[in-house]
Amino acid sequence: IEISNICRRNCLYCGIRAGNTKPERYRLSIPELLDTAKLAKNLGYGTVVIQAGEDLGVRAEVIAEAVARIKFELGLAVTLSLGERSDEVYRLWFQAGADRYLLRFETSNRNLFEAIHPPAPGEPAGNRLELLKRLRCIGYEIGSGVMAGIPGQTWDDLARDITMFVEQDLDMIGCGPFLPHPQTPLGRIFETDRTTGLYKPGPLTNEQRRFFEEHGIPVPDPMDQVYVDEYLPFKVIALARLVCPMANIPSTTAIATIDPKQGRLLGLSRGANVVMPNLTPTKYRKMYEIYPNKAASFESPEETHATAVRQITELGRTVGQGPGRSPKFSQRTV
Repeated sequence: IEISNICRRNCLYCGIRAGNTKPERYRLSIPELLDTAKLAKNLGYGTVVIQAGEDLGVRAEVIAEAVARIKFELGLAVTLSLGERSDEVYRLWFQAGADRYLLRFETSNRNLFEAIHPPAPGEPAGNRLELLKRLRCIGYEIGSGVMAGIPGQTWDDLARDITMFVEQDLDMIGCGPFLPHPQTPLGRIFETDRTTGLYKPGPLTNEQRRFFEEHGIPVPDPMDQVYVDEYLPFKVIALARLVCPMANIPSTTAIATIDPKQGRLLGLSRGANVVMPNLTPTKYRKMYEIYPNKAASFESPEETHATAVRQITELGRTVGQGPGRSPKFSQRTV
């Protein structure tokens, strides 16, 4: 449930970045959020994810109240994905009943991360790997993940990302392709395929090299640069499954965006064991465009649910019941 597309950050690739004046901004009211959570309950889900841009207008105490009501009135497990906040806020939400927190570290290359994720004005650069450790100490089941194919990302970087899944002992791992939004600095500087959103490989132009230098992005050798093709996201998912056999790994919306017909099915066939159907109210869904041509942007929540169930059934599998706790987390807490 994407509750707000307002964001104080100016990440160089994200369509809801603060500097993008084109999106119509929204913020769900608490009644809208609770109604959507009730729909999740009625559709048979055991858990919901509450996601937003880094919107400080979504007050910590309001989220705490919503979490408590969803958890204790509806009996749903609650995952939060609301960006970087203080330990005090994280503890408040955990005490209210939140079970999990998702915070992608995106790349283990710190210089590259800081170049494409500049901190909010007046704030120091955050360290998401350290934040994940603190979230674990508070008691959350933690999820994180990476983008594969960021300009400036090398194969060594991506290999370190995968080993970081093990070092962080992640309960949930998201592996998505880099899909720059065209209304962003990286989306404007790289030509992308209109259908898939992938940017085209090749030697850097002089303009692109100047952009890299201005933003402090390392310029790798062309042979070392990771480019996303139709196979890369699945390779990362498969490797994540091999090194973290008990983690929950979603077949993401971004993969379905690259290949609307088979992407999610292929993800589930190549190591993923989770899908995350979008229940954001339809009138808001298109506004939460972090990358172009986002899958299921115009479907109703019921249509998205039906598609997910059909795809799982086509694989000869059954839909899981209950809160969806990671086997890894369950093993750790026994």
